[in-house]
Amino acid sequence: MRKTFRLWLLPFTFYLSAFTLLNGCSFNPNVQGKGEVYLQGEWQQDSVPNQSRLLEYSLYHLRFSCDSFFIQMNSFSKVNNSADTCVHSGHWSEYLKGTYRQRNDTLFIKGQFCNPDYSLKENPGCLRVGVYEEAFKIKKQTDSLIQFASTSNVIPINAHLIKHTTCNPKPL
Repeated sequence: MRKTFRLWLLPFTFYLSAFTLLNGCSFNPNVQGKGEVYLQGEWQQDSVPNQSRLLEYSLYHLRFSCDSFFIQMNSFSKVNNSADTCVHSGHWSEYLKGTYRQRNDTLFIKGQFCNPDYSLKENPGCLRVGVYEEAFKIKKQTDSLIQFASTSNVIPINAHLIKHTTCNPKPL
């Protein structure tokens, strides 16, 4: 009885393993994704509505390369919230890099705070460090003007295209 059961189990095991190999997991591609064609390039935010009346605000320089993003946030403050070595008389810059994906009208970005050369930040110092995640509602106003409306901030980023590029996927 036991031998018969094992003989019956052998073909079943073979078919199950073949099915798992063919329909199971697959490896991720070893090149970056293409991202969104309309975003490729560098985008600049020059001002914020009513910035002269705000106590704090940030201006963004965004670069999209295939499915990757690089952001420089230039922040300004009229209030001294920390040591001047960090905010340099009310002005400081933070840098981010990571990947993005778009679903319908929402752009999801996930990345890391990093150094000005976009290398990973090892010493947190006095500025932010770690993971950065944000979702933006995208409103394309023209081919060279896009509004990024953050889901966690009331001030939209109105950015204009300063340099268009095309995606050339690089190996990971």
